[in-house]
Amino acid sequence: MTLYETIFARRSVRQYNKEAIGEQALAEIQRYAASVKQIPGVSARFETVDGGILKGGIAPYAILAHSGNSDEELVNIGYTLQEVDLYLQSAGYASVWCGMASPKKSEPDFRILLGFGKTDIALRKGEGEFKRKKITDLSDTDNEIARAVRLAPSAVNFQPWKLTFDGGKITIRANVKGIGRVLPNKLYLYDIGIALKHAQLALVNEGKSVGGFTFSGSGKDFAVEIDCKY
Repeated sequence: MTLYETIFARRSVRQYNKEAIGEQALAEIQRYAASVKQIPGVSARFETVDGGILKGGIAPYAILAHSGNSDEELVNIGYTLQEVDLYLQSAGYASVWCGMASPKKSEPDFRILLGFGKTDIALRKGEGEFKRKKITDLSDTDNEIARAVRLAPSAVNFQPWKLTFDGGKITIRANVKGIGRVLPNKLYLYDIGIALKHAQLALVNEGKSVGGFTFSGSGKDFAVEIDCKY
C-alpha cells in the first residue's frame, strides 16, 4: 500500500506478539525516520530504541522524538512522525502513538514517542471501521482532503482541529474547547501535525502542488495554512 492508502486501513495497536524485529530491519526503520522531510525552519531528531528502556510503554520497540518545545516544533513532530507511522503499517508492522510513555532515564529534549512491533491484529478493511467525528464537525467542506484528515489518529480520539477551505488555501485550526482536562502537555499540537500530514498526502494523491505552510497564533489559537492552490 502507498502511504495515502494506508490512511484508510491503519489502526492504533496496543497488543503485540513476541516476534522480534531484526537489526537490519530496525536500522532501515531508523533510516526512514531520519530521512522524512520535516517542516522548513524547524527540526526534530528521531531515535529507534528497545521498548525495555521505557516507562509506560506498550510496544516492544519505539521511535523517540527529540526537539525544542515551541508550538511549531511540536506540530513538526506530529507531521514527521505520522509519516513514519504510515510507513510502518504499510510495511507490515503495527504502531501506536504513546503520549504518556517516556524513557526511564530523563532526557530533557524528549517530547513523545511512537511505539511499534509485530502483531496478529489485522489492518482495517476500510473507512467504515473507524470511530471518528462527522465530517461536518471537523470541516466546512466534505471532500477527499477532509476525509483523509478525519481518519488521523489523535490523543483519546479527540480530533482537536477544524479545517477551512478558502481561496485556494486550506487552514487547520486548533479546536480545543473543553480539552484541557483530557489532553495535557500540548498533545493537541502533535495531533494538528498528524492531521497536516494526512492533508498533504491527500493533496499529493489528487495531483495538487503543496507550496508550503504558514503558522499563525499560538497555543489554543494555533493555526497552520497550507498553500496548495486547491
